[in-house]
Amino acid sequence: MGERLTSLIEDLIRIDSSTKQGANEAIKYCQNWFLSRGMTVKTLENNGFKMLICEVGKGEKTLILNGHVDVVSGKEDQFHPYQAEGQLFGRGSADMKAGVAAMMCALADLKDTVLQCKIQLQLVTDEEIGGYNCTKYLTESGYLGDFVICAEPTHLGIGLQAKGVLQLDILVRGKSAHGSRPWEGENAILRAYDLYRHILGLPFAKESSELFRYPSINLAKIKGGEVYNKVPDTCIISLDIRFLPTQNKQIIIEQIRSVDECEIDIILYGDPVMNTTDDTHMQNLISQISANTSKQRVEIFGQHGFADTRYFSRFNIPAIEFGPAGGNWHGDNEYVNIESVETYKQILIAFGKAFK
Repeated sequence: MGERLTSLIEDLIRIDSSTKQGANEAIKYCQNWFLSRGMTVKTLENNGFKMLICEVGKGEKTLILNGHVDVVSGKEDQFHPYQAEGQLFGRGSADMKAGVAAMMCALADLKDTVLQCKIQLQLVTDEEIGGYNCTKYLTESGYLGDFVICAEPTHLGIGLQAKGVLQLDILVRGKSAHGSRPWEGENAILRAYDLYRHILGLPFAKESSELFRYPSINLAKIKGGEVYNKVPDTCIISLDIRFLPTQNKQIIIEQIRSVDECEIDIILYGDPVMNTTDDTHMQNLISQISANTSKQRVEIFGQHGFADTRYFSRFNIPAIEFGPAGGNWHGDNEYVNIESVETYKQILIAFGKAFK
């Protein structure tokens, strides 16, 4: 990998961007990096979270490269990058400072190229905590394009679709009684768990699609009961449902209510991402991946989690996850494969030159 790209990744890893202040510091570093190369940058701020916009090229179409510089918290030594056996280790190496660095270098390499489109780099600071202050803000402020690549680590495959998220608190009521005579009451905890077991068998829970075997339903929390000698009359279960792009949140809620007249509070809703490979830009990207790698078949898959792609998909803009290879992100010994980062940069350059 080129020394410039390696150094940039390592410099970014050294910045502990697991806090708002640290992530904003990383944006400042990226701003100075571009300015030192004679490039124009724009910084924005929303609720204290900073963003950077850098654009090259001209044309009616816009390719958006979106990356986040924030990371999850890590041990102190994870912010001291090192290389071993072709891998670069450090917090955020895979998720996603290597992808961000490749996007920055690709944009710098393209700045004097005659392009048939605009290529806009968006760097944000809050993806790991939901993206509400940055990418959501950018899309609602008109920073939209015709095709979006988010640099999540995908081993040079394409995260074509992503499940939506529906996090619910469900209040189930029972009837209190003395703990020595539980048959005189109705245990809300047992009713709530029975509801959960029924939810696993509902029609929406058994649906599948081309890229997903089924939705996921996680019983994340349960809260009920006060003392030993009382039958609990209320219980709250908290579910984290990751539903298919073809599914609808209202239908899911209606199916749950058909089992029990419970009270449902929606804590978090996140849109799914739905793309197809028929898109012209998608086909072009697949071709560029094949041309720049030894892959006989480009891996195309669905993501169980969600990324900032969902904020673009709300506007019916094709938005995919595509990034270099790595492992252990959010865990110990996070790493990125060094060779894959250089390949990733070359694919972005080739894709940008062909985009129109």
